[in-house]
Amino acid sequence: MDEDEVLDRLRDVEAPDLGEDIVSLGLVNSVELDDGTARVSLGLGAPYSPTETAIADEVRDALADLGLEADLSARVDAGAGEGDVLSDVQNVIAVASGKGGVGKSTVAVNIAAGLAERGARVGLFDADVYGPNVPRMLGATEPPKATAEETMVPPEKYGLKLMSMAFLVGEEDPVIWRGPMVHKVITQLWEDVEWGALDYMVVDLPPGTGDTQLTLLQSVPVTGAVVVTTPQQVALDDARKGLEMFGKHETPVLGIVENMAGFRCPDCGSEHAVFGEGGGRRFADDHDMPFLGSIPLDPAVRTGDDEGRPIVLDPDNETGERFRDLAGEVADNAGIVRRRRHASR
Repeated sequence: MDEDEVLDRLRDVEAPDLGEDIVSLGLVNSVELDDGTARVSLGLGAPYSPTETAIADEVRDALADLGLEADLSARVDAGAGEGDVLSDVQNVIAVASGKGGVGKSTVAVNIAAGLAERGARVGLFDADVYGPNVPRMLGATEPPKATAEETMVPPEKYGLKLMSMAFLVGEEDPVIWRGPMVHKVITQLWEDVEWGALDYMVVDLPPGTGDTQLTLLQSVPVTGAVVVTTPQQVALDDARKGLEMFGKHETPVLGIVENMAGFRCPDCGSEHAVFGEGGGRRFADDHDMPFLGSIPLDPAVRTGDDEGRPIVLDPDNETGERFRDLAGEVADNAGIVRRRRHASR
């Protein structure tokens, strides 16, 4: 048996959403045979995503059919070069909203915690300079540690490496900064924090389309953005501005999340469409964007935020299950972006 026979067998493994097999798409970087073991490097870039996990399982099954033990690794073309900002981070996921009050930070925290729960190495960067409340949502009170080289080591909670403006300003101090100062501080927090190697960095952006967003898009290789909205029209109007911003900077939008889609009554278990219904899905369809999921207005989410434990970590909560599904969808769509980029190189 030789490498060509292995490649022929791997042509039976399809890459979902790309419409071809992994060999034709160039997603098999290399095959090496060594005493009954096939070392296969795959062009996969979204660790622990459901789709890429399934692809790897199919590859193992295909190799087993040939009587070979599988030794798999993954490598895709990096978005950043060695020494560039966040060069050790595989995927930077921006979580954005056109307006405040739509639960964007809650969505960002639960996506990050959901990815970490799957086993991924995850960083969570609270870049909402004017309202940094992510540490409270995680119950994170330990500040970053300083090194002799004057860099910062981020604290960890629930498997997440966390950095937030809340660690750098007083709890009651208002943040009154002009654009250049925002750019300087945000850039320093990327460059002077020892994030280490990460599969995902989730960035919680401030609402709107201001200086922080531009700094991110101009200085960091963003894999894609998640846009959070609520069902009502005023939120959808503002979400449209966010889409336009990402479009101007050629940043892929991984999809739309409809938050607060309905009030889940804790007593009767029924849902009531307080802010309307279906607006997020219609918005996604109208703009030919993936719809990532609908999250209800559940009192348990607020309780989790206040107590510092994301609802996605509650295995018995139905809304937590929706957030777990959302984290998987985000990872899957990041994987599509990375595989398409790798296949077209």
